Amino acid sequence: MASKIPAAPANEVEVTPAVIARITGTLFTTESIFGAAFIAAVTLLSINAADISGRDEFAGLPSTISLLGRALIAVPIGWIVDRYGRRPGVILGYLLGAIGLAVSAGAVGMRSFPLLLLGSALGGAANGTSLQNRFTASEMYPADERARIIGLIVFAGTIGAVGGPLLVAPMVALATSAGLEGNAGPYLFGSVLTAIAALITFFFLRPDPGKISQQMERAEHGGVTPTGRTLSGVFADPAVQLAVASMVVGQLVMNLIMVITPVHMHHINHTTTEIAVVFTAHTLGMFGFSAMTGWLAARFGSGRVVAAGAAMLIVSSLLAPMATGVPMLAFVLFLLGLGWNFCFVGGSAMLSAALRPGERGRAQGANEVLVALASGLGSLSTGVIFAGGGMLGIGIVSLVMTLLFVAASLWLARGRMVPSL
Repeated sequence: MASKIPAAPANEVEVTPAVIARITGTLFTTESIFGAAFIAAVTLLSINAADISGRDEFAGLPSTISLLGRALIAVPIGWIVDRYGRRPGVILGYLLGAIGLAVSAGAVGMRSFPLLLLGSALGGAANGTSLQNRFTASEMYPADERARIIGLIVFAGTIGAVGGPLLVAPMVALATSAGLEGNAGPYLFGSVLTAIAALITFFFLRPDPGKISQQMERAEHGGVTPTGRTLSGVFADPAVQLAVASMVVGQLVMNLIMVITPVHMHHINHTTTEIAVVFTAHTLGMFGFSAMTGWLAARFGSGRVVAAGAAMLIVSSLLAPMATGVPMLAFVLFLLGLGWNFCFVGGSAMLSAALRPGERGRAQGANEVLVALASGLGSLSTGVIFAGGGMLGIGIVSLVMTLLFVAASLWLARGRMVPSL
């Protein structure tokens, strides 16, 4: 647990371990609530898109728009965080989510595809803001504890991943019984949940985690806050480059294999239930062990955790073309999710350690943009690769991307410019 942070007599507050624990608990709670709301809404998104537009080829467009919203919000939110603190950024993100989900509910009721796209963009922006909350929590802690806290906040996504889909059927039934369009139910309920998350943040995320982080830095540097670098200066840091690359490559490789796997399974005559089983295993790998991943990064170093994640991605890339039965497919997708988790949590911890106050929001926002673009690139390109080379082509491209990342990482580590692998 974080130790008591001395406060300057003039304008700083006294921060105790109990205060930091309360703020961490607040972030864990709100992330769990928002995760459940967001996943519940996403579950029916492609179905609603195809139904409202009347064209199956538009089923994935709202998800793409959501990803675009996630990418576009990241840097502005980072600027707000650096200038005004973490709390306003967190509240704004949840408010955007509440509004976006309400707009999507209206789109379903009015059968308006443009409104559904607008709601998806706002929901994606909220998700992009939410993803930065792992840094919001971790930066209140000493450097050697940040990886553990990042893992804890990422683990909150497990609650959403499990609870969100379970909410869909009851909310559809409740909306129908109230005389509303059934598929609007998850959006309406999600909007209420996200508004509750915003209210919890408003009342309990005090004092501002960003101010606590700055206070810690001043205490560690004799009362002086280290000067922040320009964004180009931040990304010239090899440690930042490795941290960002680990998250970008992990996201890209995961999307290349994950997105196309249902198509692959359908082609070899697997049922919808079998596909669901495989993706349950994948979700477990992505989120179920996040707290453990954070502990491993704190115990053995973020560089070694990233290296282990890259190894899992390599094995997944090699096995994916050979996997045909449900047990092997479930294992491959589980390992793929766990590899992503190691790269994501380890890379996040590495990035947090490499940044200074005053530059964190902008740099973390820029990182989220790159991760979102990698997710989009993987999703958009996997179909083309699969059409040309099948799962063998997917495996080869994924393997090459991961090996290039490993080679670059080893070169940087050999020059002692980044944490040891």
